[in-house]
Amino acid sequence: MTLRNVARRLCLIAILGVSALGATAGMVFAKPLNVVATTSMIADAARQVAGERAEVTALMGPGVDPHSYRQTRSDIAAMARADLVLWHGLYLEAQLEEFFLDLEKRRNVVAVGEAIDKSKLLSHADYDGRYDPHVWMDPKLWKTVVGAVRDALIKTDPDGKAIYTANADKHIADIEKLIGYMNSVTTSVPEKSRVLLTAHDAFSYFGRGYDFEVLGIQGISTESEAGLRRVEELVNIIVDRNISAVFVESSVPERNVRALIEGAEARGQNVIIGGTLFSDAMGEPGTYEGTYIGMIDHNTTLITRALGGDAPETGMQGELAPGS
Repeated sequence: MTLRNVARRLCLIAILGVSALGATAGMVFAKPLNVVATTSMIADAARQVAGERAEVTALMGPGVDPHSYRQTRSDIAAMARADLVLWHGLYLEAQLEEFFLDLEKRRNVVAVGEAIDKSKLLSHADYDGRYDPHVWMDPKLWKTVVGAVRDALIKTDPDGKAIYTANADKHIADIEKLIGYMNSVTTSVPEKSRVLLTAHDAFSYFGRGYDFEVLGIQGISTESEAGLRRVEELVNIIVDRNISAVFVESSVPERNVRALIEGAEARGQNVIIGGTLFSDAMGEPGTYEGTYIGMIDHNTTLITRALGGDAPETGMQGELAPGS
């Protein structure tokens, strides 16, 4: 174990040791549960399911990359006070995995992404024995995560079971409507245009679920580097297949996508940025795009329209900002 890891563990033990608020499964809570989630997507699921019965905090806000995120002292303190800590797992929070495996020995900690049947997961291109963690890109899989959040809340607060169950059922019904919208609009994209090229390989579940070929400049993890050879390969694909639009991501720098566009233009192929997709984080809190439904509605609508399909500019529910 490195000196840095030793220091982190000592910090964790010290903070947990002085924490006066225990998080014991099955406790009766006279006030809202204190729930901490790593990603904004998990936090949204917890808010939808818990309603007013919990106060939910997300450690990672808009534009934050979970692949490279490291816990801070304030994060550790927040989790020490929490009644329930929810993280994704599946090696999404790669720099935090050791920390959470240690934390779950002492606290009420649940990796909700791990609830998905492994047979439904895609393999991780960069790490043997790992899986692509970007399961929220296919709402059919995300329904299972919502169920895992519900179950964790019920285990922590059994008295709230009826509320958590009813709220989860409602949210899953909303996700079903989203799936119907996605099926409807994505089929309008011409077959030859069904190529989704983005900054990193976060959209494979979307591609598998809705019949798009997905290409990423970087690998599944943003920790992987995009080499000149990879950029050159993608420029060749853009030119050979006459791809007219590529996409940037809200949580990944644009420089590699810009390099692609410049390389294609140097070969006489005009390529535009089709827009900014939400990949590893949602939009700003308080906005429609700052909810899971809004995030996926935004992505689906933007991809469909940019690649020649037919979707309403303001999305499934008319709540997307025009031009977003």
